[in-house]
Amino acid sequence: MCGILGGWLNYPLESSAIEDALERMHHRGPDSFGVWQDGNSFLGMRRLAVIDLETGRQPLFNETNDVIVVCNGEIYNYRELCSELRQRGHDLRTKSDVESVVHLYEDHGVDCVKRLRGMFGLAIMDRRERTLRLARDRFGKKPIYYYFSRDLGLLFGSEIKALKALIELCDHRVSVSDEAVYDYLSLGVVPQPGSIYSEIRALGAGSTLSFDGEEPVEVKYWPPEKLGQFTGDYFEAQDEVRRLIKESVEIRLRSDVPLGVFLSGGVDSTVVAFEAAKILGGNLDSFTVKASSQTLDESGVAARTAKELGIRNQGLEIDVNPVELLEKVVAHYDQPFADPSAMPSLAISRAARKHVTVVLNGDGGDELFGGYRRYLASRRMEYLEFIPSQVWRLVEKMLGPLSPVRRSRLGFLKRVVGGLGRSWGSRYLRWTTDMLREEDKIGSAVGNYLRPTESWIDQTFPENDDSVRSFMQTDRGVNLLSALLVKMDMATMAYSLEARSPLMDHVLGEFCATLPTKMLVRGGVCKAVLRDAYTGLVPNEVISGAKRGFEIPLNEWLHGPMRGMLNDIVGAENSHLQHYLDRNFIRAVIDGRLLQDRNWSYVAYGFLVLELWLRRNSGSGAG
Repeated sequence: MCGILGGWLNYPLESSAIEDALERMHHRGPDSFGVWQDGNSFLGMRRLAVIDLETGRQPLFNETNDVIVVCNGEIYNYRELCSELRQRGHDLRTKSDVESVVHLYEDHGVDCVKRLRGMFGLAIMDRRERTLRLARDRFGKKPIYYYFSRDLGLLFGSEIKALKALIELCDHRVSVSDEAVYDYLSLGVVPQPGSIYSEIRALGAGSTLSFDGEEPVEVKYWPPEKLGQFTGDYFEAQDEVRRLIKESVEIRLRSDVPLGVFLSGGVDSTVVAFEAAKILGGNLDSFTVKASSQTLDESGVAARTAKELGIRNQGLEIDVNPVELLEKVVAHYDQPFADPSAMPSLAISRAARKHVTVVLNGDGGDELFGGYRRYLASRRMEYLEFIPSQVWRLVEKMLGPLSPVRRSRLGFLKRVVGGLGRSWGSRYLRWTTDMLREEDKIGSAVGNYLRPTESWIDQTFPENDDSVRSFMQTDRGVNLLSALLVKMDMATMAYSLEARSPLMDHVLGEFCATLPTKMLVRGGVCKAVLRDAYTGLVPNEVISGAKRGFEIPLNEWLHGPMRGMLNDIVGAENSHLQHYLDRNFIRAVIDGRLLQDRNWSYVAYGFLVLELWLRRNSGSGAG
């Protein structure tokens, strides 16, 4: 695990400039750094040593030193790959997982990434073909951003802060994207492949980029276009789910440093802990949030689960200072990021790093196995699509006077009805973030007309008659890619902690894609095949328990310790947010006079994060 950067420019760059940019990612790799430079091209990395602590330093080279690789992430099937490579006559000089990439590339070219089972953002300099290649893992767990201009060349990096430093050292500038801000106000994050800066892009998940000094060419290598459909019965599906999860967990336990598991009270992390415990037994450590806030504390059910699994469990006391952690999010995350669970994620990562260097987690289970209640709603509402939109608007109006808690059943029903009879993008926003809608922006946005966020989501709508599958696919391309994975990567790497997600193994993901929807959402139960596969193996209170989110008392904080910031910073006469939204609209929202019918706390918090970010970055074209 590390942070990487590099480039191919029209002129040489001073080595001190490269090292300065690398230092901005010291948290991603505190153990060592390495740089390769040849004329106008260079590769650099900061390393967090996890596998092959002694000889695994990067960059790594092939036998003739004309293929050079740096990689952020882990290649979990490296032992099997290295065995094959030795049989084919390759001379492997280290025990590093990344060296498998070097020699695979010699044999297969850029298609070598299809053989990799892991999480990665990697760069390969091929001096034989004079080509720089970038690649990102299939789900986009590891980030890689790039910048290209004809008069400068190509630069890339694991984090925007390091990439931006390189760009500015080359006397170039980046500007805040109005469109990115516009989308952020509806999504709470900046959607990939864009970034908060107009000139910087994220390499797409499951994509490669090739650059020969002329023009970068991006190509998608995953997912496969057609995977067919599973033809076995429900019990056979459960067997295969267990087999693949066991295999996925087993290869992710490969580590030369202390390793543990994040264990909540939910199904996903419990399944991961169960499979890891079968392999490591009582030598496995698990970590659970223990906090004074009931919405954050997961220690009760997790402690009981750990006892039943026969593993050690430690409740990590986290001191959540909302203002302090908010400032850390704004400073560290590089882009405006309004998912408030980033705050406790930073706190638990800081606490866990005192004990281990690697943690397994249950991320991705909802997106692969159908775990959100909007999937169940979509499944049930398929039979009501014939009802005209005018009828749904009438029902929505009748429910209007009711003001239930947003996450309650009645609150969710209001959002479901509000999304029916509308475009795919409008429905998705209402059923997920429920922040600003296009009608809100039309009346309050400042500046030129911009493409509605709903229209962008409409373009992601998969050609699929199955509404549940459509939701799942959009979730993976929007919420998972730009929110959940960014949150986990940035929070853990802030404290040099490597997070591994066994449920996001691409082999497992390809199998899940073949399962009929009725095996995922079954009898009114979400994630049915996963729950049933582990019934009787993990505690019943976990299997039958309600979905547990990493919730924080955001509304309480916004009326408490963050209230002054809302008034004095967001509501200030000279706020940067006024370059995007009408001041009267901003004031009405933070005073609670508008948008109480939706996710008000996310909107208000999103305003606060954006304003703080704009102030911090006002010298880079913000505002």
